[in-house]
Amino acid sequence: MEKSKVYFTDLRVHDGDTLPGKLKRLIKKAGIGEIDFTDQYVAIKMHFGEPGNLAFLRPNYAKAVADVVKELGGKPFLTDCNTLYVGGRKNALDHMDSAYGNGFVPYATGCHVLIADGLKGTDEALVPVENGEYVKEAKIGRAVMDADVFISLTHFKGHEATGFGGTLKNIGMGCGSRAGKMEMHSAGKPHVNQNQCVGCGKCTKICAHGAAVVDKESKKASINHAKCVGCGRCIGVCPKDAVLPASDEANDILNCKIAEYSKAVCQGRPCFHISLVIDVSPFCDCHAENDAAIVPDVGMFASFDPVALDMACVDAVNAQPPLRNSMLGESVEQHTHEDRDHFGRVSPDTNWKSSIEHAVKIGLGNAEYELINVK
Repeated sequence: MEKSKVYFTDLRVHDGDTLPGKLKRLIKKAGIGEIDFTDQYVAIKMHFGEPGNLAFLRPNYAKAVADVVKELGGKPFLTDCNTLYVGGRKNALDHMDSAYGNGFVPYATGCHVLIADGLKGTDEALVPVENGEYVKEAKIGRAVMDADVFISLTHFKGHEATGFGGTLKNIGMGCGSRAGKMEMHSAGKPHVNQNQCVGCGKCTKICAHGAAVVDKESKKASINHAKCVGCGRCIGVCPKDAVLPASDEANDILNCKIAEYSKAVCQGRPCFHISLVIDVSPFCDCHAENDAAIVPDVGMFASFDPVALDMACVDAVNAQPPLRNSMLGESVEQHTHEDRDHFGRVSPDTNWKSSIEHAVKIGLGNAEYELINVK
């Protein structure tokens, strides 16, 4: 198989130049103009950052991508799906408040924000997965699938469950509806924290299968797993965040499911992928905080191949020296043996290679790449 092309530019700028300008040059050189954007709806999938987190990508980068899309005749919008867990992005209203609070307002980015899976995370499209081994039909936020062209704009970083959070994570997990995220994270069904439950009955009203029941004596809800289909609606509707997902899937299988969800999003339409290796925090931007970056900033990457793009970014991070006063720096100080798997050091219970390997297996992309430097 021929190597995939991955384009790279560093973060050095001179008088009269800017980083958004370099990003525009990068994606044009990488061939984004080969896509016919004329009057096409274009989903730019990114992470708006959990409130309190400061490692997420600045809105300036989103504007650079949106500007190029509009220049090519497209109609861009920024998008993400609601979260499965408790936080500032669990429904569309809170999610948009969080996005706006972090600067992703239309006059700053040049385009609107659409939360792809709707108000409560239930607006989804069922998408068959070609060559799917774990997922036969992915549950994807409808606005993502309604778009004619799909672009991923990723903050490349570490991740406590998948090893790293790159393009596949941004696409696969990020585009899953609440039920889709449940399917990827969980081998089981949601459960109720009895200490937090107030017996309001909202979960029983939202459940279409009679799985959620409030006990008359204890006034506490419980979920009958024999009836539950794992849609996650009860999680979104609970006012006390008492209904919790069972995050019990093995990390390797989680990575494989993410790859299959990514395949569902990308198959059958024009796609383009961008990844910024800056502020490489050890954990996901879903955290309401961010620890110190583990390596120096590297640069910006772009490719039509999401797998090659992730592999190039991993290699670029592993080639960097660990930063002192970071999780990685502390780990290196405590161990004398050489180990250039930085993500394995930070999250030793993960295996990031499983996502790359499975993505190649199902035909999503190629792990072999040619790196092309753009000035």
